Amino acid sequence: MHIGITYDLRSDYLKEGYSREETAELDEAETIDAVDDSLKALGHTTERIGSIMALVEKLAHGKRWDLVFNIAEGLHGVSREAQVPALLDAYRIPYTFSDPMVLAIALHKGMTKRIVRDLEIPTAKFKMVRSAENIRIRSFDYPMFIKPVAEGSSKGIGLHSKVHNHEQLKSGCAKILQEFKQPVLVEQYLPGREFTVGMVGSGDKARVLGVMEIVLKGEYHQEGYTYLNKINYKERVEYRLASPEEEALCGDLALKAWRGLECRDCGRIDLKMDAQGVPNFLEVNPLAGLNPHYSDLPILTRLKGHTYADLIALIVESATERSNKSASVSS
Repeated sequence: MHIGITYDLRSDYLKEGYSREETAELDEAETIDAVDDSLKALGHTTERIGSIMALVEKLAHGKRWDLVFNIAEGLHGVSREAQVPALLDAYRIPYTFSDPMVLAIALHKGMTKRIVRDLEIPTAKFKMVRSAENIRIRSFDYPMFIKPVAEGSSKGIGLHSKVHNHEQLKSGCAKILQEFKQPVLVEQYLPGREFTVGMVGSGDKARVLGVMEIVLKGEYHQEGYTYLNKINYKERVEYRLASPEEEALCGDLALKAWRGLECRDCGRIDLKMDAQGVPNFLEVNPLAGLNPHYSDLPILTRLKGHTYADLIALIVESATERSNKSASVSS
């Protein structure tokens, strides 16, 4: 196949004056190289398209592809991850990963949790705060955990995120509202262990790739899986495969959420245990990071004994099978 690759290159936005935290979700050159090299090793020809702006220009000049490997995150708006897939849908060009509806919902953690709650999947009690004035939360108790409602890569999460009283809640929400210009998700704090579940496939063919525990070392344990802990993962984080019992427990919950949210091809479900050891849904990552060295999904893939190229092959296989099935039904 001739496969186009859509992405947002972090260095391009850094040159425009955006900060490293603002561009945390965007891709490094080594990620694009790794995806491109893996696709070529699988026997495909490739074309690096780039951002949505480059995609618009190429489409206007008549360019088309058999499949687009889409990892474009976008930078503006709460539906930014849905922009490239929506454009590709309009041109009826198949692409990897989830559709615009799923990507738009999944980036908004509050909307996602409402659906997950309706699916009767355990998730921490929550409320969305749009103003730091007159905050009233009576449905759950301190400590609480606060974060921007529509960010990834742990952006906006730090020492201020776990709050123990009203003053900390008010000041923490004010900080997030000011910095990110979006509502704050306030959740009942979950004190238990944290896991991430790798998912591959779509619908009835979806399955668990593996379950990995995220263990913060020493003093960093108190902070949570923050942005700073993620970028300093070598010193601060230990990644462990879950035991068979933990994998079954977390995997069943993640698979139910993955299918219920109608995610496709590959991604991650993040979970955290409550005080009783029950896994709770944290968030879904239907457009999970694919840096070959430090992204959670490739780390999990390595721990399970698979190569990075194996992961890319699974993604393309799922997208191709799904697209072929869709084409046969429509014809």
